[in-house]
Amino acid sequence: MLIHLSDVLTKEDWVEKAEVPLEMTGFDNGQGFFPVTEKSPVSFTFTNLEEGKARIEGTLKLKFSAVCDRCLTEVPVEMELSFQRQVTSPEREEDEDADDKSFMEGYQLNVERFVYNEIIGNWPAKILCREDCRGLCPKCGQNLNMGDCGCDTFVPDPRMAVIQDIFNRYKEV
Repeated sequence: MLIHLSDVLTKEDWVEKAEVPLEMTGFDNGQGFFPVTEKSPVSFTFTNLEEGKARIEGTLKLKFSAVCDRCLTEVPVEMELSFQRQVTSPEREEDEDADDKSFMEGYQLNVERFVYNEIIGNWPAKILCREDCRGLCPKCGQNLNMGDCGCDTFVPDPRMAVIQDIFNRYKEV
């Protein structure tokens, strides 16, 4: 969806509010696709700062379906985004105060691209079902949060491998 911002960018002291439904059905960050399970409309407030310059403020609530990075159980990822960005009109030369213009198409704001940029900037580095998630057993694959699997988890010290080879070679039968 595109929102036309010519009035906000050209009229002094102009303030405009809008509530826009989000058309996004999922989020793809290059490491996976995460379906949107719940979403609120995007609430925007557009404020003229000076000729050819405006501030975009707003909020949005989203919920995604994801899996735990350790045990692969399904986990809901909730986000409450609150944002504030500055944009400039296309005629204005590059302004160091203006934020990324990848979401602007001339005088129009691309809502989907704008929200995508906000999500990517706030996406968690690691998704866990709980802070103390034990993950999966590396041998049998059982979810260790459900209980111990009984697999031998002893990992010998690689510095002692030569001594172990000597014992194996000269052991009595």
